[in-house]
Formats: sequence, structure tokens, C-alpha cells
Amino acid sequence: MDLSIGEVAKRSGLSVHALRFYEREGLFANPVRRLSNGRRIYHEEDLEWLAICTKLRSSGMSLATIRRYIELVRQGPGNEHERLELLRRHEHRVEAQVQELRETLDVMRHKVRIYEEHLVRGDADRLWNPTHPDAAQAGPHQEGRPPEGA
Repeated sequence: MDLSIGEVAKRSGLSVHALRFYEREGLFANPVRRLSNGRRIYHEEDLEWLAICTKLRSSGMSLATIRRYIELVRQGPGNEHERLELLRRHEHRVEAQVQELRETLDVMRHKVRIYEEHLVRGDADRLWNPTHPDAAQAGPHQEGRPPEGA
């Protein structure tokens, strides 16, 4: 079934502008076909590829790497090991990002607990506040970290 650029935009969640950008950048697995009047036509497999491509982009894969992956796919059978290696490298990068985000989330949860505890105790005004009178007397911070609650 042929789909217009507007239909693909609606179904993919991408803007018409983004779809044109993806085409210009060579990010479609299959070249975008055009009618005799120049209108773009898409197919279901284009939507399937866009779903994968947008996940690759949102996970931080570069346009150059996506293009390389597409080139390998277009070459057909025989380079599956190279495709797998490209995907594994990216998988490792994403795993590292997830680990970093987990560590960041742990810090944020700790900070939220501190603020909640201080608010319950009624001394939230004592949380890290450089203008608080006791701040000048606090001395150096342990291990270079800001005082609790900062």
C-alpha cells in the first residue's frame, strides 16, 4: 500500500520536515520512491525501518553509523558479521549510558530523600545554602563534595 509523506508523518510521529531530512541524509533502508509528479511514496517497510532508525538515533547512534549500517544492509548477504559488530559496539555504548543514568538516578533519589527528611524535620533552610550564617563556619567539604543536601 502506497503512503503519502503526510500519512507516514502521522503514523511514525516524525514531522514531514524530519522525513525529508532522513531522505536527504540517506537514512532510509530503501530509496524513497517518487511518482511521475515528484510526490514521495512510502511503503509499510519504510515505516518499520523508521521505527528502528528513530530508536537508533534516540539511543545516540550517529548518522554516519546508521548510514554505514544501511550500506551494509543494501549490500545484501555476506556482511552479517560486520553488521553484528556495528550493532554490538552500539549496544555497549548504550549499556554504558544506561549505567551512567542509573548512577545519576541513585544520586537524585538520595538528594530527594535528604530534602524530604529535612522538610519533615522543619530544617530545610539549613540545606546547602551559601548565604546561611552557618555556611561560613562549615569548613571544607568531605572528599570535595558539597555539604549534605546540596
